[in-house]
Amino acid sequence: MPTKIPSHALSGPTRRSFLSRTGSGLGALAFGALLGESGLKAVENPLAPKEPHHAPTAKSVIWLFMEGGASHLDTFDPKPLIRELDGQEIPESFNPPKITAMGTAGNTVMRDQRQWAQHGQSGLWVSDWYQHVAEHVDDLAVIRSCWADGLNHVGSVCQMNTGSILAGRPSLGSWVTYGLGAANNNLPTFVVLDTEAPLNGGAKNWSAGFLPAVFQGTRFQKDGPPILNLANPETVGTDQQRGKLDFLSQLNRHHAAKHPGESELDARLESYELAWRMQANAPEAVDIESESDATKKLYGMDDEFLRPCAEKLLLARRLVERGVRFVEIYAGSWDAHANIEGNHSKWCRFTDKPIAGLLADLKSRGLLEDTLVVWAGEFGRTPFNEKGDGRDHNPWGFTTWMAGGGAKGGQTIGTTDELGLRAVEKPYHVHDIHATVLHAMGLNHLSLTYLHNGRSERATVNGGNVIEDLFA
Repeated sequence: MPTKIPSHALSGPTRRSFLSRTGSGLGALAFGALLGESGLKAVENPLAPKEPHHAPTAKSVIWLFMEGGASHLDTFDPKPLIRELDGQEIPESFNPPKITAMGTAGNTVMRDQRQWAQHGQSGLWVSDWYQHVAEHVDDLAVIRSCWADGLNHVGSVCQMNTGSILAGRPSLGSWVTYGLGAANNNLPTFVVLDTEAPLNGGAKNWSAGFLPAVFQGTRFQKDGPPILNLANPETVGTDQQRGKLDFLSQLNRHHAAKHPGESELDARLESYELAWRMQANAPEAVDIESESDATKKLYGMDDEFLRPCAEKLLLARRLVERGVRFVEIYAGSWDAHANIEGNHSKWCRFTDKPIAGLLADLKSRGLLEDTLVVWAGEFGRTPFNEKGDGRDHNPWGFTTWMAGGGAKGGQTIGTTDELGLRAVEKPYHVHDIHATVLHAMGLNHLSLTYLHNGRSERATVNGGNVIEDLFA
């Protein structure tokens, strides 16, 4: 029996069906345009710009990480009493720790060898190890009362980056990227410029942890070109490269459809597209040789010893100038268990002029008011000696400073005790430091959450208070 043909099939398309189909087609065209711009579905693009929780005081962060633990007692927190008690046991009234990283709790007080002076209109104290940075004290907010939980480097570096001494949590730069998205689709949002020595903990310090992998930091190379393989081989043209990436994207999307929820696959898709965009834009961004001779000299690039640090800091300025939100720079290896004079003399000289150059350059370009510069290690160092001429790890009291990005310069915040052993007035934990950086970027650390294993996680775990004095 022949199949009955519906009457509407014989009468041809109606006006209603024509408009319906045409409208759908226009929607598909718009969707395709969005897809072409982002490399991901626009509605699913995790790096799309997001509104901050409140008006930010900073658009970018440059974190200067003094890995190994710079001594606050020899740089920004002078303690005359350690000279008076040099060679003596620590009085019990200072509550000396029972356990230290290297078992030095019973060692005697060791004086500093520095020349101290007050600088700027604010009269902040800085040692002769940081003579160039001292010229910028009126832009610095020196926080002398920081404390942390870890005794050793791996856990402490991890905590200063992620808020926890245990691996697995997202780094602060990843939280910023998750909270705000990208400000420049042609460059990574979170960039890491690596250290001169093997870094304790390695890549977990810029990991996205339980956040989707697309929010992790992008590590630039420390030797040679910062980004490898930016240029295509001469035999590969632009159309061929685009076609190859489109085919890879098709394969990856097909694979991702079979494995929903695997954020590494989304990160791979976005990384291919970012790599394509970077091939056109990143070479110019990392071309520090195009800077004027005066600018290079300002950072210290004319000094071969300073050049590695100078190049990284100059590159950081170029990156934030182009919309990169978070740049983390590891500079030096400050773990002075012995011969602190030799160790810190080297690394202070290595960082002093480049940091001063960064502050001056940012300010002259009007970028300092929008860029929060943070100077910090994972902890400080003890007032008692190790091996006679070194200092042990000190998580109980140490110094960080911040400049720009809404921070009020020319002030000290909080204090350690008279030996510089413990934070006593306005003590601020690592979580407070993180809450403050997020606040400057327009993010409320209590509201910035991510649901993980049934719990709303946040960057500051279960703590954290904004250091209000910083913005007063």
